[in-house]
Amino acid sequence: MSGERRLSFRAGELAERLGLALRGDPSTRVTWVGTLTGAGPDQLAFLANPRYRAQLAGSRAGVVIAREADVDGYPGTVLLASDPYAAYARAASLFQPTATLQPGIHPTAVVDVSAQVHADAAVGPLCVIGAGSVIGAGAALGPGCIVGEHCTVGAGTRLVARVTLVARVRLGERVLVHPGAVIGADGFGIAMDADMWRKVPQLGGVIIGDDCEIGANTTIDRGAIDDTVLEEDVRLDNQIQVAHNVRIGAHTAIAGCVAIAGSTRIGRYCLIGGAAGIVGHIEICDRVTVTAMTLVTHSIREPGEYSSGTPLMDSRSWRRNAARFRQLDAHFRRNRER
Repeated sequence: MSGERRLSFRAGELAERLGLALRGDPSTRVTWVGTLTGAGPDQLAFLANPRYRAQLAGSRAGVVIAREADVDGYPGTVLLASDPYAAYARAASLFQPTATLQPGIHPTAVVDVSAQVHADAAVGPLCVIGAGSVIGAGAALGPGCIVGEHCTVGAGTRLVARVTLVARVRLGERVLVHPGAVIGADGFGIAMDADMWRKVPQLGGVIIGDDCEIGANTTIDRGAIDDTVLEEDVRLDNQIQVAHNVRIGAHTAIAGCVAIAGSTRIGRYCLIGGAAGIVGHIEICDRVTVTAMTLVTHSIREPGEYSSGTPLMDSRSWRRNAARFRQLDAHFRRNRER
């Protein structure tokens, strides 16, 4: 962090800003964040998992965010929170340096004459904005972003760098899109016609609600007829594939390398673990957790946690179990005939 100007907060000020109770010295000043084991006297740390409670005694952190039950006997300055991790997220955002672009259009940008760019928006170097597109107030397009025809970038939305909105993409307000994301490319629509593939035109768009976040190199295809939709506050990690006509409910979070096939509907407040695969044309209800590497092959209609696959084991055991798995059907048939 050398060369960056750091902000500084007293513990009492943090307590007031975050709405937390303070125990200890309100004048303790912190300028950055750290882990329990690595933080110094001018840093803020947190204790969310009770398994790490033993680390608290040796911590040099100036201020710690923790539950009251986890800091009994600890003499340091503490911000008491019922959910320390969420409180830490709010606290850390106060220290986060944010790159700012000056309002206006960089001289190397290319903007179609029919596009509308708000006077308070910032369009960075080498950006391209296509016909009929609208860039809202306070929106920021970082270097090399491409906004295709008939797209909308909502107020306060930020495209970090090299983001591509291909066509008919509507981003809501305060959306954050990380480098390399491609939104609105053709969905994978093909039909066999006279012994060869015929491309099915993808005539829909993509609608992304307010306060969503799209990770680096994630791809979201536009719909074949209707739109692909992400409701508000959806969080996508890096390198995720969202196929055409998928709908993802509000407040759902999806970890990296997940692949979601076309026309799948995912409910609200769902959690999808990394590298999960979800087949097309199924529905997942609200408040479902799918663990990492799970293959979802049918609709899920009850909230809860779902998994598939086999846990890690030594290779010799895995090969033996795999051989037995191939014998399961024959074994079942023999038992049924008895």
